[in-house]
Amino acid sequence: MGKLFGTDGVRGVANQELTPELAFRLGRAATCHFGQEYENPVLIIGRDTRISGQMLESALAAGICSAGGQAVLAGVVPTPAVAYLAKTLGAQAGVVISASHNPFPDNGIKFFAGNGYKLPDEVEEQLESLVLAPTDRLLRPTGGSVGTILHRHDLLNQYIEYAAGTVSCRLSGLKVLVDCANGAAYEAAPRILKSLGAEVTVLFDDPDGVNINDHCGSTHMERLRQAVVEQGAHVGIAHDGDADRCLIVDETGEAVDGDQIMTICALELLRQNKLKDKTLVATVMSNIGLHQAIKKAGGSVVTTGVGDRYVLEAMLAEGYSLGGEQSGHIIFNDYATTGDGIITALQVLAALEQSGRKMSELAGLMTRFPQVLKNIRVKSKEGWQENSQIAAAIRQGEAELGEEGRILVRPSGTEPLIRVMAEGPGLDQLNRIVQTIADTIEHQLT
Repeated sequence: MGKLFGTDGVRGVANQELTPELAFRLGRAATCHFGQEYENPVLIIGRDTRISGQMLESALAAGICSAGGQAVLAGVVPTPAVAYLAKTLGAQAGVVISASHNPFPDNGIKFFAGNGYKLPDEVEEQLESLVLAPTDRLLRPTGGSVGTILHRHDLLNQYIEYAAGTVSCRLSGLKVLVDCANGAAYEAAPRILKSLGAEVTVLFDDPDGVNINDHCGSTHMERLRQAVVEQGAHVGIAHDGDADRCLIVDETGEAVDGDQIMTICALELLRQNKLKDKTLVATVMSNIGLHQAIKKAGGSVVTTGVGDRYVLEAMLAEGYSLGGEQSGHIIFNDYATTGDGIITALQVLAALEQSGRKMSELAGLMTRFPQVLKNIRVKSKEGWQENSQIAAAIRQGEAELGEEGRILVRPSGTEPLIRVMAEGPGLDQLNRIVQTIADTIEHQLT
């Protein structure tokens, strides 16, 4: 068995790569690691709506109990709710069973420390060494010291109350459509929006275990875009499977991406003098237009590598208020320890309500330069950087774009994909350059 932890926990096809046996061992390892100073360590478990979630939840909880811990099962809840509950309730860790926006056969297990933050690499490496040890020498209590399982889906109410309290205005004037992706947002998101007075229509809130992300949610926004126009809504909200991100649809049916969302929220925080050091944190994937909009408003952008953990590291290092990714995974440091799609949506809706403008006008505060992204499925991501043919194709594209654009090629952190992105003034040119690089990668690595 190779390395377990990827960029966002342990992922794989449920019952094939991510087995109940592995979940059991992860539960044991996490309980022993996080419970070193506690007699009865508490781990809060939340999951999305995948059919495999209950199987993995049961195995994970059994592993926790076998090491003397208490597994608190919160049921189907957003990923950020687990982080919030772990911190608020004084648990030793939080565990999320989800593969986010991936297809339903996949699943994943990721951990939050008791402070609500994702684990640093060194802690994941320690857990991995415990799980992969040839002999399991971890604690196995007996008798009354065996752990317990507590079912607490009512804990979702605490998160709902907290999230609703992150905005100070009512949303009574807004007609909102929300696409819950048949995932973890299906209960929390509509309740929060309705509690704030919005007129809410809900799409894809009927999970059956296999329809999560199925032509819905933030990766498939066609139905939401159409419904916003047909129903004359002010705004649409699209969540992903575990509700740690969101994207927006304006009143004309146009999609509003994470860069535009960050621009809207950063400019609102600048207006309120609440954006720490007038600085936004974004990744190298963010559009040039975001940088220009923030600079024009008197702010600056700190750039990190791709991945929310790198965004968060930069935010925590300097205490920055806001950071995120083009995908809609956005962190509001004043309110959350991780990306939270529901809180993000609320901040956008509050900015919309207080501005008195249309969603399309707020989205237009940032000029979105043409950007082409193509994913190439490969047999293996290993060694692609050393491939001379791929390197030559990238250099040729960079030379053609010159200073007017840029090319970024990187592997996916969670799937066997190489992502090729190009940005510049001309869409036809970008499509041609990206296709040339993609063809080279496909020929070399598939």
